[in-house]
Amino acid sequence: MILHVKEAKHLHDYVIWLRFNDGAEGEVDLSDELEGEIFGPLRDIRKFKSFKVDPTLQSIVWENGADLAPEFLYENMKIIA
Repeated sequence: MILHVKEAKHLHDYVIWLRFNDGAEGEVDLSDELEGEIFGPLRDIRKFKSFKVDPTLQSIVWENGADLAPEFLYENMKIIA
């Protein structure tokens, strides 16, 4: 199955709640991923919180061009029971 992010919302700090097209949902903490030229600026919490679900990529993206593969998010997601 090809994974797609259907819904996402900021919870706190660098934690995002996600729901995928297979019905799985959970939280992913991205605090350890915010390094380098593209992701480093997202340490500014205002910039981090500005993500959206891109209808073309079907994953979360930021205005500066940063995005994360749905598969990466899924693998790192803590499932909510």
